[in-house]
Amino acid sequence: MTTAVSLTMPADWRDFLALTKPRVMTLVVFTGLCGMLAAPVGIHPVLGFTAILCIALGAGAAGALNQWYEADLDAHMKRTRGRPLPAGRMDRQSALHFGVGLAVFSVALMGLAINLAAAAILTVSILFYVLIYTVWLKRRTPQNIVIGGAAGAFPPLIGWAAATGEIALLPLLLFALVFLWTPPHFWALALFVRMDYAAAGVPMLPVVAGERTTRTQIGLYTIPMALAAIAPWPLGLAGPIYGAVSVAMTAVFGWFALGVARRTTAPEGDTMQPEKRLFGYSILYLFVVFGALVVDRWLLP
Repeated sequence: MTTAVSLTMPADWRDFLALTKPRVMTLVVFTGLCGMLAAPVGIHPVLGFTAILCIALGAGAAGALNQWYEADLDAHMKRTRGRPLPAGRMDRQSALHFGVGLAVFSVALMGLAINLAAAAILTVSILFYVLIYTVWLKRRTPQNIVIGGAAGAFPPLIGWAAATGEIALLPLLLFALVFLWTPPHFWALALFVRMDYAAAGVPMLPVVAGERTTRTQIGLYTIPMALAAIAPWPLGLAGPIYGAVSVAMTAVFGWFALGVARRTTAPEGDTMQPEKRLFGYSILYLFVVFGALVVDRWLLP
């Protein structure tokens, strides 16, 4: 009786919040904020807050629509089966309306309050994540993360465009950094949750190509990622604070990635510590490198 009643009750606010993937949103908002603060011109604090709010709402909309479309996959994965839709705490129509509403509101507010350039890029980022990554790529190709990684790389461009109304080389390098960071970051995760993806029938690289290929690809993608991370310093787009931090943090990232790339297929019962270490560090890496760019910009104008 308790189960039947709970399934008919409307979802509460925590379920709607969970639809927005708040942990993922934190990094999205942070890179968008850093893109805005690194811009050569300032933005009024109220407008800046509005722009960041729009980025957060847009990211939340993309997350909600992703969960709406992938509810069947999430139900087969230990990592995601507790989400509102597969757990039965929310119906799919509510998730769809919530996601579409957030998307429309975030883009409209960005266009009306900030500028059309930022609104246009925000629109592209939402559509790319939902239509290109979630609908088209996720279930069809092991390159889903490689191409779909562009969706998470847009926030620095949006933040910069919100402040300046245009795009320049520095935010494009930041876009490239996040884009190239995504495969080693996500494939490290995929290595230690490979069975989840296999159970759901998602063609992630470790599932269809095996561990050895995935480890090699992690090492290979780390090379251009490192170049994109360090490039703003020698190109004169960032100062020595950013240069020192990016070189040091990228060196550690490269060492962890090398440790993963050099491993053979993990034996039965392996706890995947090198892969978990790379995944955890990769999140810290992006926060620190982007934060260093802002510190560099404000201490050495």
